[in-house]
Amino acid sequence: MFTKSHQLLQFLAGATLTVAVSVVAQTQSAPAPAAPTPAPATPAAPTWSVGPMDVSGYIDGYFSVNFNNPSSGNNGQVNDYYNFNDKTNQFNLSAAKLTINHDPDPVGAHIDFFYGRTNTIITSASTYAVSDTTESCNNNYCSGADNQLNYIEQAYLSVKPPKAKGFELDFGKFVTSAGAEVIESKDNWAYSRSLLFSYAIPYYHFGVRTSLPVSKTETIGVQLVNGWNNVTKDKGGVTAGLTSALVKPKYTWNVNYYVGPENSNTTAGLRNLIDTTLLLTPGPRFSAYINYDYGQNRDGLIAQGVVSGKTYYTGDTLLNHWQGIAFAGHGAVGKSGSLTGRYEYFRDNNGFETGTKQTLQEFTATYEYKMLEGFLTRVEYRYDWSDQSTFHKGIAGTANVDNQSTLTVGFVAFFGPKR
Repeated sequence: MFTKSHQLLQFLAGATLTVAVSVVAQTQSAPAPAAPTPAPATPAAPTWSVGPMDVSGYIDGYFSVNFNNPSSGNNGQVNDYYNFNDKTNQFNLSAAKLTINHDPDPVGAHIDFFYGRTNTIITSASTYAVSDTTESCNNNYCSGADNQLNYIEQAYLSVKPPKAKGFELDFGKFVTSAGAEVIESKDNWAYSRSLLFSYAIPYYHFGVRTSLPVSKTETIGVQLVNGWNNVTKDKGGVTAGLTSALVKPKYTWNVNYYVGPENSNTTAGLRNLIDTTLLLTPGPRFSAYINYDYGQNRDGLIAQGVVSGKTYYTGDTLLNHWQGIAFAGHGAVGKSGSLTGRYEYFRDNNGFETGTKQTLQEFTATYEYKMLEGFLTRVEYRYDWSDQSTFHKGIAGTANVDNQSTLTVGFVAFFGPKR
């Protein structure tokens, strides 16, 4: 699958794991079996509760330097192909979030309020918002004006019947089950989000999801939702999702599959996504994961013409597909630090996700230090490169280049529920 990049992938992945294995001290704990992603649990933090409701939240800000120095007139002064911490050469608020939660007993509720650049990007990726904004968007990423913002990340009701053997049903807006990373930076190993998070998978869904333990180690689920990043759809159509989480003492294996119509103003053509993550937890000092995604989208009917060098006739459809793989290793340094390395390969065969037919790769090194309980800082260097010149440099009119280097310092303060 990875011809020219196969040896490089093996080398960088091996280097990442070697560096992480060499560190000493305790690492973050592995996720609980019910967790939808392989991100490690965050450490204890100051706690708030109001009656039966648990209250939690965080503030996430950063300063980023892009050595290409892209100008506002060139690309909006952002780190190309980044998510949430994309604004560069300046301080920025990535996110401020407040969560109110009551676990189902047997009925529960969960709502997340959020604000900041994260909110801008997620909301602008929504079908119902894109048509009313001045942002330039692809399927999972937008940049530009902060219009039509929706300040609710998640809002859903939960039902967990006491005699249903662990069965749970949620209805409302909830984040996707796909991916090795999550929206909240504090729950990931690296500060910046991966290419797979940014382009291969959705952010959230609206509809119904279920989960049911089928053994002591495996939980499966079924979802019926409105699609990718939609609360409502212009022509309707339901997307189905199947999820599985197998949790063993030394590893966790998550598999997710989504299929449904995703083309604007039509129910013709289906989008398929296969997502799988293998999280390895061989000991308390080191963790690693491998994340693979394959997606394809068959367009609705297109007019006669030539697309990417191929001739199409009236009534033909265009099949777009993308795939990628990520490797990450995470180990602790001393009592309060940790080190993470991540390498990714992402192939956008038709330019459907990134806007350009290209192969993107990136390597990220992140150092985290927990200054106080409920407060952490991260220093991160990231290098991205492509087989096409798609990275902006300097002022408008300057020729694009095929690589990008960034240095970011992030600060996250958070508090968690008492229960």
